[in-house]
Amino acid sequence: MKINSSLAPVLGVPALLCATAAHAEFSWEGEIELGNEQVVSSDVAANEIRDTYLVVTATGTYSFGNGVEFFSTLTAESVIDPVADRTFEDIGLYVEEIGFSFGIGEATTVTIGKLHPVFGTAWDDAAGFFGSSLAEDYELAEQIGVLADVELEGAGTLSFGLFYADDTGLSRSWGEDRGRNRASAGGAGNTGELDNFAIQWAYNVGETRFHIGARHLSASVGDVDDEQGIVAGIGHSFAGGVDVFAEVASFSNFGGGVDDATFVTLNAAYGTGPWSFSGTLAQRDLETAGETDLVSIGVDYEFQSGVALSGALARVEDTGVEDTILGLSVVIPLGG
Repeated sequence: MKINSSLAPVLGVPALLCATAAHAEFSWEGEIELGNEQVVSSDVAANEIRDTYLVVTATGTYSFGNGVEFFSTLTAESVIDPVADRTFEDIGLYVEEIGFSFGIGEATTVTIGKLHPVFGTAWDDAAGFFGSSLAEDYELAEQIGVLADVELEGAGTLSFGLFYADDTGLSRSWGEDRGRNRASAGGAGNTGELDNFAIQWAYNVGETRFHIGARHLSASVGDVDDEQGIVAGIGHSFAGGVDVFAEVASFSNFGGGVDDATFVTLNAAYGTGPWSFSGTLAQRDLETAGETDLVSIGVDYEFQSGVALSGALARVEDTGVEDTILGLSVVIPLGG
């Protein structure tokens, strides 16, 4: 039995805010990223393109009494993939996240709205410009749903949620319009119903961290079957500034299609003062579409102001075609 996708009754949470509005506090933070990603050489000449880009992200949070918060994240970036050299083009502004969060007891936090359900951590834990490039394929982003994080009294954190891909007007962008997503477009999880779920357990022991999770994304229009996925990862910070991280994710009917898929990310970084040096080995293996292998080395420098410079070189072999890619960026923090 499918659950009605309307969240209107649940979004009646604003009523909870009225009693504590007098104690509201507003905070915000964000960043500006200016970067250049260029395929400097390739076995296919048409792949040799440059993308000079801009990404601006800002998150605002109203904190009310009793642990209730309202938050929203706005992002401006190029919303379509490049097909030729471009410089600050195809930029659209969209709502990446928006919603309410509130506590239940001392151990549980519930969040409702447009969210990023927890499944894997590579996009946060893998260091370097290209550290999470392949793992981003399975990141859950811009989902409408209800999520919960439960602190297990010294036994880690359990995160789970029910959700579906945003198919509201918030799936569009302003400026360059990326178009509105609709369930009729297909794709696992793009169902318009709360019939998709993810669950993940994370635990830290000293300087070691690990997580394991699973997800189910229901088939949508035209899909072959439901997607089932599992993920596991581990990281450790050594004395002396060395940090290592590994994550593996496996899927059946990835994206609702015919392919089973496996992703592996191995990442290491060494930090000394403001410098950080990193390396990544990653692979994406799609059952029929073939393998993509990535090898990357990178260096980052962070100023006392928080401004960070990043540079990396990657070799990507995708089903027999090899590209060499140079990435450069500067990230400027905002707010605080």
